[in-house]
Amino acid sequence: MVFSSVTFLFFFLPAVLAVVTLAPERLRNRVLLAASLLFYTWGSHWFVVVLVGTSVLDWMLVAQARAAHDRREIEGRRRWLAASIVLNLGVLAYFKYAGFISVDIVSRFTPVDRPPDWLTDVVLPIGISFFTFQRISYAVDVSTGRDEPTRTFVDYLLYICLFPQLIAGPIVRYRDISGQLRGRVMTLHQASDGVVRFSLGLAKKVLIADTLSPVVAAVFDGGGDVSTPAAIVGVVAYTLQLYFDFSGYSDMAIGLGLMFGFSFPENFDRPYTSHSVTEFWRRWLITLSTWFRDYLYIPLGGSRSGRTYRNLAVVFLLTGLWHGAAWTFVAWGALHGGILLVERLLGGRLFSGLAGRVVTLGLVMAAWVIFRAQTLGRAGEIFEALVRFDFGPVRPDIALALDTRTMLALVFGSVVFFLPRNVISADRSTPDRRALHVPARAALVAVALPASLVVASTQTFSPFLYFQF
Repeated sequence: MVFSSVTFLFFFLPAVLAVVTLAPERLRNRVLLAASLLFYTWGSHWFVVVLVGTSVLDWMLVAQARAAHDRREIEGRRRWLAASIVLNLGVLAYFKYAGFISVDIVSRFTPVDRPPDWLTDVVLPIGISFFTFQRISYAVDVSTGRDEPTRTFVDYLLYICLFPQLIAGPIVRYRDISGQLRGRVMTLHQASDGVVRFSLGLAKKVLIADTLSPVVAAVFDGGGDVSTPAAIVGVVAYTLQLYFDFSGYSDMAIGLGLMFGFSFPENFDRPYTSHSVTEFWRRWLITLSTWFRDYLYIPLGGSRSGRTYRNLAVVFLLTGLWHGAAWTFVAWGALHGGILLVERLLGGRLFSGLAGRVVTLGLVMAAWVIFRAQTLGRAGEIFEALVRFDFGPVRPDIALALDTRTMLALVFGSVVFFLPRNVISADRSTPDRRALHVPARAALVAVALPASLVVASTQTFSPFLYFQF
């Protein structure tokens, strides 16, 4: 079940909102947990057993680690915490990387002819990369005394499984919503902000991202040669599609959280306006970037003792692998890591002002070619098309995908980046903000929500791109 599906929009969400609102406050967490498990089971079936079963084990391990911490048993705490991390990373490694390791590495570099099916035919549970990182952050913060543990297992499981952010983030730290898990008030004011944010995200997904999908697929997956104009359109379209798809999901998740009384962290901050790739990573997938900073980069030594470059390289190679088990993702992570190393050597950015923005966007778009291509060979073909200046006829399948609606999505998507941030913000803390932005926000919802609902109810199913990660 996805947020933009008819089932979710017209049946699941209204029913859950009604039941949770009418339920006694002491039962709301249980009702919301039941709804979250149903939501996950709807699309993942038996994988809910993996989610709940490993969460039970992890909760018990973290409880032991915290008990050892409270008794000042440092070695005991480390052993229990290590067991928790091994459990989480082991489950992630099997489901996400077993096939890649056995086929692309072991079979290629060893005499093994064919790995067993239980290694090569593994199905990836939806959202495993996100909820694994969320569980690790809880384990580290609670076992080291930074945060207090949840009062009950129900609260812990709800923190992990809360359906608005379960599948594709934002990656929420326990401290961010611990007070809201213990007690929260669902207000009309907060719910209205949630509806606005959800509507914006839905419009991003169904009106822009999904509209751009056919032309992106035609360029990247169609095979054969593409002309230079077609390659340019494909790269620009994918740059916009990925942003509007994933930021749309984050907007919808944050909006749903507000409807149910939760405040989730922001995940995007107009990343394509960055002056450097370093700044881009402070604006793109913010909760993942800060997770790697706090739970990997800093524990590795951060910027101390000349370890900066080694640690940056490790972090971005693993960032690439986190996105997917393929050499294209490894190369994409290595490219971003290399650019950050060069920027660090040059004092923070390659160029300043407008030139910095243009160069940064160009580098990010070039990296997206590797990220989107099915193979490194196909990425090379797209790069070749970009630089050989072939202005011959556009392939029929690409021309067919590049219709008027797609062109409008390209233009409108590009313009959205330059909208004032506060037009779509939920901040109404001052009368000036309220007077200036409420009309714009109301107009946005009045146009975007009906249009999105009509399109969502008539188009074919299109999952969010980050579900594959």
